[in-house]
Amino acid sequence: MCQYEVDPLLSKASIMAKYANLEPLDGKVMAEYIWIDGFNHIRSKTMTLDQKPKSLEDLRVWNFDGSSTGQAPGYNSDTLLKPVAMYRDPIRRGDNILVLAACYTADGSANHFNHRDGCVKLMEKHASQDIWFGIEQEYTMLDYYDRPFGWPKGGFPGPQGPFYCGVGTGNVFARDIVEAHYKACLYAGINISGVNAEVMPSQWEYQVGPCRGIQMGDELWMSRFLLHRIAEDFGVKISFHPKPILGDWNGAGCHTNVSTKDSRAEGGMKAIEQYLEKFAKRHMDHIKVYGDDNDLRLTGKHETGTIEQFNYGIADRGASVRIPRSVAMKGCGYFEDRRPASSIDPYLVTGIITETMFEF
Repeated sequence: MCQYEVDPLLSKASIMAKYANLEPLDGKVMAEYIWIDGFNHIRSKTMTLDQKPKSLEDLRVWNFDGSSTGQAPGYNSDTLLKPVAMYRDPIRRGDNILVLAACYTADGSANHFNHRDGCVKLMEKHASQDIWFGIEQEYTMLDYYDRPFGWPKGGFPGPQGPFYCGVGTGNVFARDIVEAHYKACLYAGINISGVNAEVMPSQWEYQVGPCRGIQMGDELWMSRFLLHRIAEDFGVKISFHPKPILGDWNGAGCHTNVSTKDSRAEGGMKAIEQYLEKFAKRHMDHIKVYGDDNDLRLTGKHETGTIEQFNYGIADRGASVRIPRSVAMKGCGYFEDRRPASSIDPYLVTGIITETMFEF
């Protein structure tokens, strides 16, 4: 057995190789429709198109069985998929595409689990603020039995210390998956800006952004789809749980970096401080949409603030919000909200941040 427990005699790569370069007749294209289900997870299915679409307007509205995804009752299960973003497909390549779709009911209203719709309205309303987001997506790789990938069977790795931005066998695990995902995102057109190994062994992070407005949520969801899909090829699971291993191990977050035209301008620290004063007043409103089980992570330990109290500080990774030292020295720039869990819906998080900064 190889490290991913795939029989080399039945290697999927060798089996698929003879099919990979088959060209469809008549210019037909495969479009993978991708959506968020009722459990904050990802689903997808494929449609054959007669030709490569030039824009979203060339893509048809599709549907699926919402009763099988936690999004509709069985007696009224048809749920509509409306294309909202399109990317190159790094899995099938060629002219094939990935289609991010939002979910709607038959009467055209947003499905109850479609948080993108409300986020779009907020971003359009405050477009003049030119809000930039960047999200640091942490995640944990698990084996088939839900054990962190590479951890010794029946035991634990050494204490945290050598793993963050680590190099070398024993310090990092499954870098090949990370590299494949990085390249796939760049191929697709996702604005992935970097990757690094995280503090807990088998935990990694990648960053998406800067993205303006609704683009942030769209690109983060698509990057998550690609991560799941690529890890599937290696027989590895991806967990976005904020505290996958209890005990003296770091949790996993989705630190959200934010700037506006005012915070980026000269003297922007004043705008940042005004935003954060509003954050303090709405702390628990934010916590409600910052991810399930986040109380297991936001303990005041392992580079987190406490879930009960809001604070901010310069270069303080134990604060709710960190202002980078470079920003404080320059007097303008961005801030990092460290409270969101790795499992967040980015539409909810970027939405409430926008709402708090400009409507509260």
